[in-house]
Amino acid sequence: MKKILIVSANPTTTNKLRLDEEVREIQEGLQRSRSRDKFELITKWAVRPDDLRRALLDHDPQIVHFSGHGGGNQGLALENNTGQMQLVSTESLARLFKLFKDKVECVLLNACYSEVQAEAIYQHINYVVGMNRAIGDRAAIKFAVGFYDALGADRSYEDAYEFGCTAIDLESIPESSTPVLKSKKNSKVRSSASETIPQTTPAIFLESPEGQVPLDSALYVERSPIEVDCYETILQPGALIRIKAPRQMGKTSLMSRILHHANQKGYLTASLNFQSADAEFLSNLDQFLQWFCASITNELNIPDKLDDYWKGVLGSKNKCTNYFQRYLLPAINNPIALGLDEVDEVFKHPIIAADFFGLLRAWHERSKNEPVWKNLRLVIVHSKEVYIPLNINQSPFNVGLPIELQDLNQIQVQDLVRRHGLNWSNSQIEELMTLVDGHPYLVRVALYEIARGRMTLSKLEQVAATEEGPYSDHLRRHLLNLQMDTELLAAVKQVVSANCPVDVGTSEAFKLRSMGLVKFQGNDVVPRCNLYREYFLRRCNPPQRKV
Repeated sequence: MKKILIVSANPTTTNKLRLDEEVREIQEGLQRSRSRDKFELITKWAVRPDDLRRALLDHDPQIVHFSGHGGGNQGLALENNTGQMQLVSTESLARLFKLFKDKVECVLLNACYSEVQAEAIYQHINYVVGMNRAIGDRAAIKFAVGFYDALGADRSYEDAYEFGCTAIDLESIPESSTPVLKSKKNSKVRSSASETIPQTTPAIFLESPEGQVPLDSALYVERSPIEVDCYETILQPGALIRIKAPRQMGKTSLMSRILHHANQKGYLTASLNFQSADAEFLSNLDQFLQWFCASITNELNIPDKLDDYWKGVLGSKNKCTNYFQRYLLPAINNPIALGLDEVDEVFKHPIIAADFFGLLRAWHERSKNEPVWKNLRLVIVHSKEVYIPLNINQSPFNVGLPIELQDLNQIQVQDLVRRHGLNWSNSQIEELMTLVDGHPYLVRVALYEIARGRMTLSKLEQVAATEEGPYSDHLRRHLLNLQMDTELLAAVKQVVSANCPVDVGTSEAFKLRSMGLVKFQGNDVVPRCNLYREYFLRRCNPPQRKV
């Protein structure tokens, strides 16, 4: 009988994973297999480093399966005594498995960026599977199920690996090339994409952190499972994806990747930034909808036929609908993915907003029954809370797939540090995150300046909240926005001056969160990071001159 030891860890400071579902699916698959009597499944949860060592000693498993988070070169994320993350280095893991090289036959590391550990453990264990990039929950579970289904059918470890990858592929999840097998039989990496995925190699060219991250950039950090969920959804008939986050959190970068994925699947794509709309178009619904139709037509590179459809006594919304239904969608006869960026600009014009967003919702509802509308896929991107009064049945902001981008976690920041060619200790990473939390833009600015040799981490901490620092433009822009709203400015003063979470009122709290300046703790708020606390404490409460 072969023993399968599954060790799982999901520290409280990391994204929640569906580890229990993974174990249950593996268990059910083995129980129904014809060789079920040949396997014993042993599970260990919330594993700490000592737990891992003891489990290997106590059970002498032939197969060791780790489920959880990986941190690339930094190691695998286990837990400490308080449930928080404790990284175990690649070298330590390799040394541990060396002691079991005559017992363990196969190691499966079902964790993001675990190829580094797989390579090290492979020096002592014949078969090791790791992941060459981030992997989503669904893909991770499907791979594990396919892998153990094959073992339960008396197939080899190499066959089990292939069945795992195929299980991902059969679900149309675009991650079948993420698992990598290190096999002494073939002495090579079994992954066609292992040499083309840039996520696990340090960046050679340091890109400016301003603007969206280019599609081919080695500095884009996936926030699994968000990307996979979006890639799957955009291929569904009548799909609607809503991406919300404060500015400079990576919304446009994600939108461009969703559209790129759709384009690779044969869809036509178009993106429209509502900040490019002239003021005259935002003062009249008819002109706005004509601008919208003409802009999409131009993006799709097809002839403009507005004159043919903007006639008669029908209202502007009907004309716009007819333009899409009778011209754009039939003319292309293929799915169209539209990215609507910075729709916050429309929020400033409530009358136009109510009609326009109601129109989008109506199109989405029609896609459920009318074939022509099934070809329209929408990605809506915004920063602010939706305060405009929309009927619940006429709003596109309560349907579709909601995506709210969060800060980078410690493992993702560690990965980004590595891609900038920096060899930092855990304490240095913690110092950076104390200063700027996991704000993607603020983290990238810091790493860009440090990797170029312009300043040290210590110097950054000294000047970050001053006009001398690299964040001066970013901070000043926030200050100017606050100074235009006396209630928000007063709320910020209250937040940065307090030593504990404070209640500033629901409206002010949500507006400040939309700006990215605070985060919630229950119903109260605290400054998002020390950078904001220090800067606004100085600017909102300037020292008084002595007389």
